[in-house]
Amino acid sequence: MSTAAAPVRQLDAQTVAELRRAAEGLLAEFGTSATSPELLARVRQTADGFGETLRHHCRPVDTSDGLFVLRGLDLDDEAIGPTPTSWATAGDSGAVYDIMLLLLATVMGNPIAWEGQQDGRFVHNIVPSPGHETEQTGASSTVLLSPHTEDAFHPGRAHLLMLGCMRNHDNIATTAASIRNTRLADADIDLLTQPVLPILPDDAYEAAQGFTDEAPPAVPALFATEDGMTLRYDPAYTPLDGADEAYRSAYGRLSDELARVSVAVSLSPGEVLVVDNDLVVHGRVPFQARYDGSDRWLKRASVRVPGRPTRPAAEAAEHGYGQAALEAHAS
Repeated sequence: MSTAAAPVRQLDAQTVAELRRAAEGLLAEFGTSATSPELLARVRQTADGFGETLRHHCRPVDTSDGLFVLRGLDLDDEAIGPTPTSWATAGDSGAVYDIMLLLLATVMGNPIAWEGQQDGRFVHNIVPSPGHETEQTGASSTVLLSPHTEDAFHPGRAHLLMLGCMRNHDNIATTAASIRNTRLADADIDLLTQPVLPILPDDAYEAAQGFTDEAPPAVPALFATEDGMTLRYDPAYTPLDGADEAYRSAYGRLSDELARVSVAVSLSPGEVLVVDNDLVVHGRVPFQARYDGSDRWLKRASVRVPGRPTRPAAEAAEHGYGQAALEAHAS
């Protein structure tokens, strides 16, 4: 795995101050970052008023790496308080950063949330949680979080994933690998662009895992667009035993290629990693949580980009395992 630096977009002090003032004003007005129609409406109104400098920094991913780091947000390690021991106890911890991330997400597109995840909030707290150390979710710690497309099981998954760093004393890396940096044989691409296997809901979606109304839809792992290849990939929740040997071998070579081009991005407080969820799979290296208030703490936001043609039309017919995505600024 390479430790090559991710593309960086440096926010200037004036732009950061503008963003912080806006977030602090919204927090003072509403007293919470918890989702409400009124808060979301004001976020949209505020984001519409930002200048071209911030909008330029929030432009689409423009390299084959499929990601970039926004750098420069100011953050006081003592002022944010201890790292929560779970998302359920986080409440409004770091609420002003929730709103800053939501504002940035709104400049980039349309933030989404999930009815069945973290109480429908649009910004999630990603922290290690006791009892979840070995799961394939953001609450794990001691295992490798396998590279995956965020919410790969769902046709309404995000186009962009944002990970804002609140605390990372141990320099724990997020892993990322772009499909456009891989080298695959044409025969493997032909196989992997066929809808052979489903991707099942992950452990963060208990209700979706119990969905039995319809059979899981088979989906392609790769999809070719005019701009290049995209992917939908989550091996931990893909029942590979249901495919023939040729497909499994091609899938294995895809996994090997993603591992070969994977980079490690160790975020510092105040940095926001923006990942194109159609190009890049992400994960996390293992670590030992202390549960003493000093553990790694990220904020996560998911964004759809309206009208973006990067997915097969057949996805529109998928049932999504009964899960509904909530759009912050639905038209």
